[in-house]
Amino acid sequence: MFKYFISLEWKSFIRSASFKTNLFLKIMMVFGALWMIASFSILGFGAYYMIEDGLKLEPFQVVNQVAIYYMVFDLAFRYFLQKMPVMNIKPLMYLPIKRKAIVNFAMGKTMISFFNVLHAFFFIPFSIVLIIEGFPPLQVIAWYIAILGWIYCNNFINIFINNKDVVFYGVVAFVIVMIGLQYYGVFDLTYYTAPIFKAFYAIPYLALIPIVLAVVFYKMAFSYFKKNLYLDAGLSVKHDIAETEDYSWLDRFGSLSTFLKNDIRLLRRNKRSKMTLIMSVVFLFYGLLFFTGSVEAYDGPFWKIFAGIFVSGGFLFTFGQFVPSWDSAYYPLMMSQNIRYKEYLASKWYLMVFATIISTVVSAFYLYWGWQAYAAVVVGAIYNIGVNSHLVLWGGAYIKSPIDLTTSKKAFGDKQAFNAKTMLLTIPKLLLPMAIYAAGHFTLGEAFGFALVALSGLVGFLFKNKVFDIIEKVYKSEKYKTLAAYKQNN
Repeated sequence: MFKYFISLEWKSFIRSASFKTNLFLKIMMVFGALWMIASFSILGFGAYYMIEDGLKLEPFQVVNQVAIYYMVFDLAFRYFLQKMPVMNIKPLMYLPIKRKAIVNFAMGKTMISFFNVLHAFFFIPFSIVLIIEGFPPLQVIAWYIAILGWIYCNNFINIFINNKDVVFYGVVAFVIVMIGLQYYGVFDLTYYTAPIFKAFYAIPYLALIPIVLAVVFYKMAFSYFKKNLYLDAGLSVKHDIAETEDYSWLDRFGSLSTFLKNDIRLLRRNKRSKMTLIMSVVFLFYGLLFFTGSVEAYDGPFWKIFAGIFVSGGFLFTFGQFVPSWDSAYYPLMMSQNIRYKEYLASKWYLMVFATIISTVVSAFYLYWGWQAYAAVVVGAIYNIGVNSHLVLWGGAYIKSPIDLTTSKKAFGDKQAFNAKTMLLTIPKLLLPMAIYAAGHFTLGEAFGFALVALSGLVGFLFKNKVFDIIEKVYKSEKYKTLAAYKQNN
């Protein structure tokens, strides 16, 4: 049966309308994976000596101390990037295939995921170094098995976090509180967790505990998916209690108000769109890497504009790049109605502009690091409103990637969002403002550089109507390709 499922997966890949794009990305992903494997392997072999020689600390003790945070960050990394064990289940449910076989195959795909295999390229070399340095092999192997068990626990815990919002927010709150308490010296979590990880080394048979827990979590995840593997249950969209929301204050925008109200409801009610809002908040703090001097490589003058673009444009990039994919579920219905593209696009534009202005106001705390830091955010916002808001809408016409609003996956992007046209449009989004600022900075100073970037944004804003006419034509020319793409599940 597994062989049959694998053949279906292969056919789904090669018969996809985006096969060429997928193939190119798979090749790029292989190179990326090889780079990460090499990096983890080098770190695994070198970590012991870097800690011993550089920090003058006992390496094994340090690794056991940070192991809890390693596991937590692994869980967070999985939450944002790891796909859930979902296949094209609906067609299979019409066939005489046992639910147990479907769920086992789907769960098995997660177990051989790169997210699990990658850790071995750090911990196996590190374990080898421990043995070379005189640590008993049996105890080192037991410790590694325990670590492996915890990694697979994360794999199955991630399934529940993705299906239970309360679990995700609970984990995030716990981690933030623990890091804060340790930072201010109130409570050190590693003081209690380090002995636990070291116990797997000191008492080898305790390594069975994480393995048993991983098996238990597997059984729980298996039961959860098997129980909900119905067309009218697990695969249906969960409907919460209906709430009446008054957005009458948007009526001042006339015919645009209908689209604006729908977009605000979409952002409030769906998991994927909520994740976009969370990522927008995270982008507000992106400038800390550039404005605080904490990263020496980012001290160059044009990096300030790069940071300002992202700080003020977090929502613009995470939301705007997927227009019209946010409406993919009912896009065919919309296209059958008497809807003007310009009004539809204008509503998205206003939403991005509002979010950019709010982000800029909230980012006023960057004044603490000097007026230059906040000036970069402000002029970045002007450029985002005048230029980048148009470019993300333009690029959206070429991104034919349907969005599942019930999942938080792919909040950073999608494989079908990668093509030559969208890549070309990335140049004026990021590189052009940096080049404009650098030209002004190295001629008449940083103030002139800021002024040139702001002027570029203002010029783009003045030509808004002309640009919208061009974007509207692009959307109309791509209309039927987009409709066909939204009908595909893979």
